[in-house]
Amino acid sequence: MTTLSHSGNTAPRKLVMVVDDEPDMLSMLRLILEKKCACNVITASSGLKALELLGDCKPDVIITDIKMPDLDGLQLLNKIQAYDQTISVIIMTGYGTIDMAVQALKDGAYDFLQKPFDRDHIVLTVRNCLERTTLLRTNRQLTEKLNDLALPEGFIGQSAAQKRVLDLLARIADTDATVLIRGESGTGKELAARALHNLSGRRAQRMIVVNCPALPENVLESELFGYSKGAFTGAMQEKKGLFLEAHGSTLLLDEIADIPVQVQTKLLRVLQEKEIQPLGQNKTIKVDVRVVASTNQNLEEKIRTGEFRADLFYRLNVVSVVMPNLLEMREDVLLLVHHFLALYKRQYHREELVVTPEVLRHLYQRPWPGNVRELQNTIKSLVLSAAGGTVSLADLGLPEDNETARPCADSFEELYTLPYNQAKSILVSRFSEGYLRNILVRNHGNVTNAAADCGLERQALQRIMRRYGIISIDFKQK
Repeated sequence: MTTLSHSGNTAPRKLVMVVDDEPDMLSMLRLILEKKCACNVITASSGLKALELLGDCKPDVIITDIKMPDLDGLQLLNKIQAYDQTISVIIMTGYGTIDMAVQALKDGAYDFLQKPFDRDHIVLTVRNCLERTTLLRTNRQLTEKLNDLALPEGFIGQSAAQKRVLDLLARIADTDATVLIRGESGTGKELAARALHNLSGRRAQRMIVVNCPALPENVLESELFGYSKGAFTGAMQEKKGLFLEAHGSTLLLDEIADIPVQVQTKLLRVLQEKEIQPLGQNKTIKVDVRVVASTNQNLEEKIRTGEFRADLFYRLNVVSVVMPNLLEMREDVLLLVHHFLALYKRQYHREELVVTPEVLRHLYQRPWPGNVRELQNTIKSLVLSAAGGTVSLADLGLPEDNETARPCADSFEELYTLPYNQAKSILVSRFSEGYLRNILVRNHGNVTNAAADCGLERQALQRIMRRYGIISIDFKQK
């Protein structure tokens, strides 16, 4: 018999499934959990009936007896794991089945409870399981969103620095928060702005981009806010302006540090009041625009010299996204090289062009002050200008025995030029991510076994995995 409890509360409640062939145990647990854990409870009198219910509902937690006639708890656990690994499973066991319960932990169960069990203990365990399932499902949703985010052109690579940026972009994209994107030239600030727009609810509308330094002060003001006919000499007809054009969409103010102070004042009003006043008009117009700004300059220094308004900075800097340079994404350099090579070989019909290992080594070790844009232009130039079928050091203007083409004697040499704390952070991140992935591959994604293998408590290993955005599901055997 199956029983589903209902609540008068319209808010979504967590769902717990209890599986046992003893009716009294089902009734007792249903009453306790509904009262103490504020959840809905569905019960099944056998393992096979539990599997039938899985197709109709999505429980957060399953509590199952280990000894049942048709399908025992271990078999049920394996089928649950294959169905949805975010479901937390608790095994109930009687005397003589402790070894089976321990095996269940190795197979992915969260915990086991020995009958007869303490009521307070099972309530605490179920609450912990409910929290665990919520975290796992949230993490899965974020991972799926990040996978989508990696698709826009220009986002190539797997470095920790890039992943941190993509993580932040995914979390803030579907909000109306004003964002300031900072970073050196060539790091992809406009790409980040487009990713924010394409992940937001405004993606159906075209994003408007304003190249602030390219427009003189008087032209910039009229372009942003519009003007009415006759507002000034030459205003032969009304112009609605880019803020109105971006109504319902996103407006990127590219290189905002170069906006004149007078225009900064008017822009501040737009951000505060959500309205514009076109030149030559007395009335204001409400606008619904998500503003994103970018800069490669030190705005704090410009505030000190009076070139940038502090109040505008604070309005723009609600969320700050700092784009990493290629030095921080060193492990992505070769991925980018191969991406751009494939792109331009195909574009310019030079599919047979071969790049020597010495050239690849030089490209990897070379400093890139112009970042991804400089690297992209270099690869484009190589594909276009290479005289033969092979790109060599000579095509880079270097002698064949160029010193920079040789492997570094010390694989950490690149870190020695950074501040100590930054270099340490990068090194620890690289080690931790590599170690975690290796230990999970070795244990086929089983966190319990991985924790035992590396000498950590299971919870401690999970905390480190969350810190680096690593989930065990990715390492399960298919």
